[in-house]
Amino acid sequence: MLIKFLLVILFFGVMLGIGLYCRRHSVDVNGFVLADRSVGPWLSAFAYGTSYFSAVVFVGYAGQFGWRYGIAATWVGLGNAFIGSLMAWAVLGRRTRIMSQYLSSATMPDFFGKRFTSDALKIAASLICFIFLIPYTASLYNGLSRLFGMAFNIDYSVCVIFMAVLTGIYVIAGGYMATAINDFIQGIIMLAGIVAVIIAVLESKGGLFASLAGIAQIADPKAASELAKSPGIFASFFGPDPVNLLGVIILTSLGTWGLPQMVQKFYAIKNEGDINKGTVISTLFALVVAGGCYFLGGFGRLFTAQLDPSGAGVPVEGYDSVIPVMLSSLPDILLGVVVILVLSASMSTLSSLVLASSSTLTLDLLKGHIIKQMDDKKQLFIMRVLIVIFIIISVILALIQYKSNVTFIAQLMGVSWGALAGAFLAPFMYSLYWKGVTKLSCWVNFIFSSVIMIANIFVRPDFPVMLQSPINAGAFCMLAGFVIVPVISFITPKPDKKFVDDAFSCYTKTVTVRQSSALGDE
Repeated sequence: MLIKFLLVILFFGVMLGIGLYCRRHSVDVNGFVLADRSVGPWLSAFAYGTSYFSAVVFVGYAGQFGWRYGIAATWVGLGNAFIGSLMAWAVLGRRTRIMSQYLSSATMPDFFGKRFTSDALKIAASLICFIFLIPYTASLYNGLSRLFGMAFNIDYSVCVIFMAVLTGIYVIAGGYMATAINDFIQGIIMLAGIVAVIIAVLESKGGLFASLAGIAQIADPKAASELAKSPGIFASFFGPDPVNLLGVIILTSLGTWGLPQMVQKFYAIKNEGDINKGTVISTLFALVVAGGCYFLGGFGRLFTAQLDPSGAGVPVEGYDSVIPVMLSSLPDILLGVVVILVLSASMSTLSSLVLASSSTLTLDLLKGHIIKQMDDKKQLFIMRVLIVIFIIISVILALIQYKSNVTFIAQLMGVSWGALAGAFLAPFMYSLYWKGVTKLSCWVNFIFSSVIMIANIFVRPDFPVMLQSPINAGAFCMLAGFVIVPVISFITPKPDKKFVDDAFSCYTKTVTVRQSSALGDE
């Protein structure tokens, strides 16, 4: 117990120290939100990865999808690495950095407002961020309850409040630079921790090959699908339900392309070389962390005796109990590492979300609309106040859900990714590559995705069977956006040609590079 407490105290001390050290980078809005666009490849890549993977992935998604799909759940981790990281950096990274700097935009709503010369569009985007980022923020605490109860026997409320306060202090003090440096340290912990945990859990079942042989003997006689009733299906290549597995891959991989807190990482990249390095680093990070999480979750049914003693086909205490039960027999020192791992995953994502939420609400909604005169100093003050408010709201939501089991909040959390990515992904990506995107096409896509995902909460039984799952509904909204935006753009008035040509001129500007980057024979 002493070792576990010392590890947690050391972890908190380092995070707090970095926040205070980075105060010099947060003296103005550009420094606080974007670290003066001077973040190097390692910090950018780790900030992207740690914002991507939280306790929701490690405890919730890995346990749930590992139980449902077996070893095939590893495909979700591979999708996160190659679609959510590699392709996202390759397709969005450079163009986002160039155009966001040209337009002087610091947030995604601000980008929409300036790209389409529409304050109303900016306000709409900021409201969508506010509505759906805060419930998602609350979900980050969920994975901690069982692990802290198992490791320390302390009340979940104490853990949530302590974690929220610490995160708030270092974000308020150091802004994006403190978040990026802490994300780097937290990312190293996540990499080492997930590898150690996988090895330890599989060794407890006789090693990798014995574990694979064990999972291959398991069937689910109470499953709805005949396929899932056959032994070996949970060790198969595509698992018992490949269609719904594909929906999970699309939402959790392609979804990052439209999430404000993820795309904003590209705004702060320092230079060209950092984009190439960041692409490789973030992909390898996702491969280990996400691939490892889902691979580990795929062996959950080896612990059926503890999780599903009645043979009902689902864990008696819910999917969130799968990973904690798998870890419950680990040595104390390794269990302490796991707690630090989950804390790292949660705090890194929490810091990213509250910074994105506060900057969006301040710069895109309050500034110039509700508060007409807002100098740099006042903007910084309001952002810091909003960080405190957002963290308090997220803590209240997390405690209400934990104490009262309010399912509405849990549903809204599940809808958040689908609503945000569905609303923003297609308009944002098209607007980086195509001059013909119109303002009205953005409005239609914003409204379509928001309405679909909110309706999924309240009238879910009336949805087609395939879309009743919030995950499938979110994936549908994202894919539908790729059709909605061009179709509406073709039938609505074209944007101002001169303005669009000027905006896209940032891509054709001639730059001089070192000969190590180009031979220069011409």
